[in-house]
Amino acid sequence: MNGSLQPEPECNPQHLFVLKEGDIFMVADAWGDLGGNGDGLFCEDTRTLSTFRLNLGGHRPSLLSAGVSQDNLYFTAHMTNRPLPPLGEQSMPEGVIHVERKRFLWQGRVFERLRLDNYSDRPAQLFLALEFAADFRDMFEVRGQRRAQRGQQQEAQVQVQCVTLRYLGLDRRLRSSALSFSSKPAHLSAAEADFRVMLEARQHWELYLEIGPSPAIPGCERFRHAAAQARRSMRQRQRRGAHLKASGRLFQGWLEKSRADLALLTTELPTGPYPYAGIPWFSTPFGRDAIITALQTLWIDPQLARGVLAYLAQHQAREISGFRDAEPGKIMHETRKGEMSALNEIPFGRYYGGVDTTPLFVMLAGAYARRSADMAFIAEIWPALVAATRWIENQIAKNAGGFLAYARAEASGLLNQGWKDSHDSVFHAGGDDPEPPIAIIEVQGYAYRAYLSMAELAEWRGEMDAAGHWRQCAGQLREAVEGRFWLNDRQFYALAMDGRDRPCQVRASNVGHLLYCGLPELRRGQAVAQQLQSRAFNCGWGIRTLPTETVRFNPMSYHNGSVWPHDVALCAAGVARYGERDGVVRLLQGLFEAASRFGMRLPELFCGFERIPGEAPIAYPVACLPQAWAAGSVFMLLQACLGVSLNGQRQSILIDQPRLPMGIDHLQINRLHLGEQILNLEFHRIGGRVAAFIGDQHGPAPVDVQLHL
Repeated sequence: MNGSLQPEPECNPQHLFVLKEGDIFMVADAWGDLGGNGDGLFCEDTRTLSTFRLNLGGHRPSLLSAGVSQDNLYFTAHMTNRPLPPLGEQSMPEGVIHVERKRFLWQGRVFERLRLDNYSDRPAQLFLALEFAADFRDMFEVRGQRRAQRGQQQEAQVQVQCVTLRYLGLDRRLRSSALSFSSKPAHLSAAEADFRVMLEARQHWELYLEIGPSPAIPGCERFRHAAAQARRSMRQRQRRGAHLKASGRLFQGWLEKSRADLALLTTELPTGPYPYAGIPWFSTPFGRDAIITALQTLWIDPQLARGVLAYLAQHQAREISGFRDAEPGKIMHETRKGEMSALNEIPFGRYYGGVDTTPLFVMLAGAYARRSADMAFIAEIWPALVAATRWIENQIAKNAGGFLAYARAEASGLLNQGWKDSHDSVFHAGGDDPEPPIAIIEVQGYAYRAYLSMAELAEWRGEMDAAGHWRQCAGQLREAVEGRFWLNDRQFYALAMDGRDRPCQVRASNVGHLLYCGLPELRRGQAVAQQLQSRAFNCGWGIRTLPTETVRFNPMSYHNGSVWPHDVALCAAGVARYGERDGVVRLLQGLFEAASRFGMRLPELFCGFERIPGEAPIAYPVACLPQAWAAGSVFMLLQACLGVSLNGQRQSILIDQPRLPMGIDHLQINRLHLGEQILNLEFHRIGGRVAAFIGDQHGPAPVDVQLHL
């Protein structure tokens, strides 16, 4: 999907709990412990804490429950004691000591509170131990990549109530992880803090601790103050944009969880809000993921798109680098801050090996301008847009077939550079690999829509000659795609064209993205839309990346038969574009039912096995959870169902053949911003039809609403 390695550590995200704030995140098990596999505390692509275990009386406590709060702020585990060692003549029975472990992240630190309550009628002498270690491994090491050599673990600095673990990297950077305690341990070493607690009957005891790059003085007031700030920050992120309220309780829960996950993953950068791709493997700025997430949520929250565009424009390539697959005008695929990136052991410090990110960047700019009418911002990034479009034109001119194609410059880069970037995701019908340069089908749609976006933007800027040129480029590319990619016998488009101008005659979900971009002529688009909804593609939970007859189909693979929620959403938006609104409702229902089996949090992907009545979808064991474009999928699907298009330039809303999700009789969209106007939009099911109308509206000029039933 979006990384140089497919993750392999033994770390099942379905059984882990995630917290994130800024550039740090923590992945722990239900006890709140870290075991040193794929879990840990990570800061800027380095695992700064790899082991962190709580023991009570020499044993791991019995787990009662664990969870992350609805707003994704707190992790809380509730535990109880196993039988404790004898005190006098009798041992403390099991289940009388309650252990609450609560933590959150704020400003680069872990804040944690341990509370022990004695519910017995006798005093208890408790021996509490916290084991810890920091391996300071780069994220790519955690994901399985081997290094010829590493830096040096430094001697730990042990003080009275704090221990600092340190590592000097080969990049000469000293990385530290300090564990500070509010009470003095009975024994403190470089690997363990031991506490002897005398707890009277019906009394409680608390320990506050912090983990960060430097020592601290933990305590109750400091914990509460940081928690209040963290809560305020999270609420501000969740309140941005319009608020959706559905009549169905479970569906509303999915909307709220998705919104909370987007808030969790969004980091406030100097350029504005930016959604990091996913946890644990991709908690960093990615180009493609952020753009698609911004497109999914653009209709309800245009500010996210603005932040993404500003960041990517600032980090646009200006030089040629084969190692980084960089060329002037290209938009960044991925950025990393770890030791291996700093030493150029991997090219991902700032990597540009994504053929689709650049046209998607231009697409998003055009969509943002239509939605927001923010031409002042477009003027700021106009040089970046022109440079990006120039790169697209130059690449198409280089390709003999007239398509936008890719070929990695060096073996260290990604072999495949579309969203399906695993090594085996592009192939011919017989299973053989294509020769580069490779032109994949969805990228041609992105480039087509990028040209049209630039033409529209140029017209708004009064640059009519440039607008005419880019419209001509769009027409030429469309003609080439229709002429070479269309497989008449299959009534479908080829997955790709290879460097020998041979089509990869494989049906794949990639074509749904082509529909989203509006390139196919009507009859072909409708034929493709019908096939995407067929049993071969739709497993009952969503559209698989490949249909069952394909030579490399494998429902357990990363890209060759699995279900990706963001892919389903883009396909659904494409299907809606070609008039299949009822089909979109069915696709939304399938993903909703899948989400309900995943705790209302859709993973990055899940296995594409055929749906069996009464059984849950099968998880992909190392999928990111949460993942930004998986969380954003519900909003793109809902927009496709409702048929809503917002135009800030014209101050208008088009509602075309609206549908409501199954089981939802009314839906409100409150605080929807369109220019300076703020309005509420409502949809109601009346008999067999869906009615839409404007509720309260505030601002200088009423919005023009067009309704097509």
